[in-house]
Amino acid sequence: MSFNDVIILLIIGLSAGIVSGAMGIGGAIIIVPALVLFFGMTQHQAQDTSLDILVFPIGLLAFLNYYKSGYVNFKFAIVVMLAFFIGGYIGSKFAINLPDKALKAVFGVLLMLVGLKMVLGK
Repeated sequence: MSFNDVIILLIIGLSAGIVSGAMGIGGAIIIVPALVLFFGMTQHQAQDTSLDILVFPIGLLAFLNYYKSGYVNFKFAIVVMLAFFIGGYIGSKFAINLPDKALKAVFGVLLMLVGLKMVLGK
């Protein structure tokens, strides 16, 4: 890994952390595309790397800030966390069996649909 690679990775991580802490997103819209575009990773590699990053450190400090401000709903978080845990397993099984090109297309379409929904509203 070169010095430039480390700098780019630090920028990707910082950007994703800021966006994630501010809006609750970051892995899908910043980390995955950046790893594919800047490092030539396959879609599978980028998605796995993003998941590896998000498992623990990303959410901890953001969680603490939200907790201190009284915004944490533990009941909802636990239910969603358990479902997310199971869904992550199911989703990874699905993704692993898709060709890289198809996975990249599904990923891109999903980002566009979510973006359109956010911009156009109801």
